[in-house]
Amino acid sequence: MKKSLITLSSRRMPDAQRGMTLIELMVAMVLGLLIALAAVAALLVSRQGFFAVDAASQLRDNARFAQDMVQRIGVQAGFKNVFFMKGGGVASAGLDGNPEPHVFGLNDKQRSPSDAWNGGSSWGNSDLGKNSDILVLRAQVSTANAGSSASDGTMINCLGIAPTATPTSRDDRFISILHVQAGSDGEPALMCTYEESKGSFKSEPLVQGVENFQVLYGVDGVVPGAAPTLATDSVPERYLRADQLTVAGNDVATYANWRRVRSLRIGMVLRSLPGSGIDKDSQTFYPLGSTKASGSATALGGAFSSTSDPGTVFAPPADGRMRQVVTFTVHLRNFQDLESF
Repeated sequence: MKKSLITLSSRRMPDAQRGMTLIELMVAMVLGLLIALAAVAALLVSRQGFFAVDAASQLRDNARFAQDMVQRIGVQAGFKNVFFMKGGGVASAGLDGNPEPHVFGLNDKQRSPSDAWNGGSSWGNSDLGKNSDILVLRAQVSTANAGSSASDGTMINCLGIAPTATPTSRDDRFISILHVQAGSDGEPALMCTYEESKGSFKSEPLVQGVENFQVLYGVDGVVPGAAPTLATDSVPERYLRADQLTVAGNDVATYANWRRVRSLRIGMVLRSLPGSGIDKDSQTFYPLGSTKASGSATALGGAFSSTSDPGTVFAPPADGRMRQVVTFTVHLRNFQDLESF
């Protein structure tokens, strides 16, 4: 009878039915937390990797597009509609004897849509795109036959759009201006400025992320800062900055120097969106490369140039972005001299 009176609570529970002790519970919680942290870390690393791969792919695409567009516009420079060349088409009587050159540029300048075709202002110390250059290119609209009122669509401006207005004289050309400008989103971009109407310009972003744009000009028979006196052979023997082609107070000599440009050396630095770069260290980029100096040292950022240029050495802040340098040469296939009209 006594055994039947023993309550169930006084019996010893089998080991299989016992609960966890406090120590065991804490150990289990710590192990679970470590596993969760490892999983979150792996997810973040994986996400960062995917973000970096996507950003690198986008950066390459932007660089390739920028290079293709600049090359396409560059080789058009100086194109003349065959029906408006010397001896045919519209007579050249009364035209400017010293028209604006097909190739022109400004060194270390920025522009706004209100500027004239050859206008630009100095960069501010904190401006995005600081020390970038301006490149101005001209060409004529092509027509399929004489007297045609419609473009054949083969010549395009820097937006890739074929102008529809056909030329009416030898000097009637459309213009494309390439330069760097910060957009409303705070990102710098390679801009295309074109002429909506005579003397009225409009700017559109062409490639986002271009924060440095450098141009050197391969010239034939040009002495820096002086009127051309040397003979030409159509082969560029040196590369100069835009300001080195200027002859102070002499537009005729300045334009004559620009008509001796035979090629363009382009250097760009493009950047990705914030946080896409894994490497957080500061870096220095040379959009025009480096060249051997007269001594044993290497002149960084001075490739092809007779003197150094602040824009050719680019040291952005360590902001966690990926960057890519693009350097290429555009050989102008159309003769630039006025006498070829």
